[in-house]
Amino acid sequence: MANHKATKKDTRQANKRRERNRYHGKTTRNAMRDLLALSSAEEAGEKLPKVVAMLDKLAKRNVIHKNKASNLKSALAKNVNNLSKVVEAVAAKPKAAKKKAAPKKAKK
Repeated sequence: MANHKATKKDTRQANKRRERNRYHGKTTRNAMRDLLALSSAEEAGEKLPKVVAMLDKLAKRNVIHKNKASNLKSALAKNVNNLSKVVEAVAAKPKAAKKKAAPKKAKK
């Protein structure tokens, strides 16, 4: 490392930025993991816009590339939409009727 004041300052700034970026990146990954773990379509629908906003902020800060953010948002939206379709399919599925046993013949 050079002994110039400006270089030392630049190193300090880079370390601060790196820690900040690591924090925001990890927080976003955790939010994505929690969103994917949800089984309720309503909860996932409520949480999706918050996670999308987090991804947009990461792309705006150049922590991740804007295309990567777009791909992640698309994958999350697909997952939430499939979750709601699965819930609808389960709700629409009729319950199987129980078969009644044939009446037994009386013995003589």
